[in-house]
Amino acid sequence: MMTPPTPLLRTEKEPLSGPLPTLPERAIPTPEELQADEIFCRQLVDRSLLHGPNRRLKELRLILDVAWEFLKGFRALHFVGPCITVFGSARFDENHRYYQLARRMGAEIARMGFTVMTGGGPGIMEAANRGAKDVGGRSVGCNIQLPFEQKHNPWLDRWVTMKYFFVRKVLLMKYSYGFVIMPGGFGTLDEMFEALTLIQTKKVKNFPVVVMGTDFWQEMRSLVDHMLKGATISPEDIDLICWTDSVEEAVAHLHERAVRQFGLRHEPIPCSSVLLGERSL
Repeated sequence: MMTPPTPLLRTEKEPLSGPLPTLPERAIPTPEELQADEIFCRQLVDRSLLHGPNRRLKELRLILDVAWEFLKGFRALHFVGPCITVFGSARFDENHRYYQLARRMGAEIARMGFTVMTGGGPGIMEAANRGAKDVGGRSVGCNIQLPFEQKHNPWLDRWVTMKYFFVRKVLLMKYSYGFVIMPGGFGTLDEMFEALTLIQTKKVKNFPVVVMGTDFWQEMRSLVDHMLKGATISPEDIDLICWTDSVEEAVAHLHERAVRQFGLRHEPIPCSSVLLGERSL
């Protein structure tokens, strides 16, 4: 009969309970610092959510506020139809080549019968929405409240402005059958890898991802190849990614991996209910 292992013992006799350690004087916030922190959290409600533990009633109010944000987004976007979401930087003006590329891509997405969805702001987002309207297509946006004002662009049939980034990301993914990644910054990277992670973990179906601006994303593509060589991702994880600068190639990829794969057809969008206060596009 095997002898059971000896349990680990504490070698020191320090108490398991007692007063919390005293903070050094320099670590105790001053009243001015506490007031500045409170003002910071009041400016945007999501700062309070991410700030750490709040009073229980405040936590409940934040939960209800998040639920209301989802409900508001669902009601606003329920009748937009199948979408392709275009991600990209807000910092390119209309003379930039990436703006022009996104505008052409938005037009072609609309010609395929999809609604063009973006983050609703300027730059690449505006370009894709503008391209959709150039050809009479449907154009929607899901904007975000920021410390610096980000207005929705003028090329939208429908838009909704959210307080929370995570709610906005859910909405940008929920109604889409494919994703187009244009050059951008941290926000674009966040959205790109959110989409890829959802696809990899089978949280969503194998929706196509088109990455445009190959010179801009050259290092990123090398990083993805490095992850593949290091076996941290699988070959099938990147099968749905199309790296290209060609609008025609991007459209062909979306058609093959979205339209044909999911059997999408040109059908009327379901009618909205006046009794429920709903509005179709």
